[in-house]
Amino acid sequence: MPVAPNDVRPFGALDDTDRAILAELAADGRLPNNALAERVGVAPSTCLTRTRALRECGAIRGFYAEVDPAAVGLPLQALVSVRLAAHERAAVDAFRARSVRLPGVVSVFHVAGAEDYVLHVRAASGDALRDFVLDHLAVDPAVQHTQTSLIFEQARGMG
Repeated sequence: MPVAPNDVRPFGALDDTDRAILAELAADGRLPNNALAERVGVAPSTCLTRTRALRECGAIRGFYAEVDPAAVGLPLQALVSVRLAAHERAAVDAFRARSVRLPGVVSVFHVAGAEDYVLHVRAASGDALRDFVLDHLAVDPAVQHTQTSLIFEQARGMG
C-alpha cells in the first residue's frame, strides 16, 4: 500500500524521500527547510512534515554542532579500550551508564572482540588523560584492563 507524502511512518518503513532527507541532513544539519525540500524534490510543507516525523520516530536523534575540541580547551583526544571483569548484563549495563557520564567522554561504543567498550575521550593534556584513566577507570572494580590510543587526526565521514 503506498504511503502518502505526509503520513507518519514507523522507523522501519522509511521510503526513498525519507532516506534522501536523512542523507542531506547528515551532510549539513543546518540546511534550511526550503533548501532541503529543493534538494530532495518535494514541497517545503511536505519536507517539514517528513522531517518532524523522522524526529518523532527516532530516525533523527538530534542536531549537533561539530566543535573543534581545542577551541574548548580539550585538544587531546583518545580512544580508551576497556575490558570488563564480568559480563553479566547488569554489570555491562551499569558500566555503560557510568561511563557516559564521565568527564571528557564524547562517545561510548559497546564492541565485539577482545575489548568490551571503546570510549572516545577528550582531555586538556596528557596528564589530564592519564588522570582520567587512573581516577575513573583503573579504580572501577568492573574494569579488568584498559588500553589507550591517542588520536592524531580525526576526519568525519558523510555516512
